[in-house]
Amino acid sequence: MIKLIVVVVLLLITALLLYAATRPDSFRVQRSIGIRAAPEKIFALLNDFHNWADWSPWEKLDPAMKKTWQGASSGVGAVHAWEGNSKVGQGCMEIMEASAPGRLLIKLDFFKPFEAHNMAEYTLEPRGDSTEVTWAMYGPNRYFSKIMGLFFSMDRMVGGQFEDGLARLKVLAERQAGGGA
Repeated sequence: MIKLIVVVVLLLITALLLYAATRPDSFRVQRSIGIRAAPEKIFALLNDFHNWADWSPWEKLDPAMKKTWQGASSGVGAVHAWEGNSKVGQGCMEIMEASAPGRLLIKLDFFKPFEAHNMAEYTLEPRGDSTEVTWAMYGPNRYFSKIMGLFFSMDRMVGGQFEDGLARLKVLAERQAGGGA
């Protein structure tokens, strides 16, 4: 009887590992929000990492996080590194493309609690008296991540933080813009 149980468990584990191998090789998490401010005003808040303390959802998870800035003060070449508690981990990001006022592309490297190398992208599209801001993160979905994805949804884990950050960005940008574009 024990042999049968062991065989069944091994078959289930094998099936799970094989199924994980069929999962997509990349992931993308994306959220959008309408902000009643001009794209130029919003872009300025995104393009300078020094402004992120005012809206980033990770700032409130570790107010004592150690932060450093290198390279350009904003735009291409600006680098921001952080080291914090287990909720924010350790990593760095660098602006790779800054096409004002419509697109910002950031290389995002995590070192702790696990290593990952992704891209973050912000796009800003005028929509009447508002700007549609989209925040996306995408990257490779390695085998270990595929296995973890069977139990945890990257979209659920990160998507809520994107929504929180975009909501905070909206409040900040609209306050600076006086409530409108």
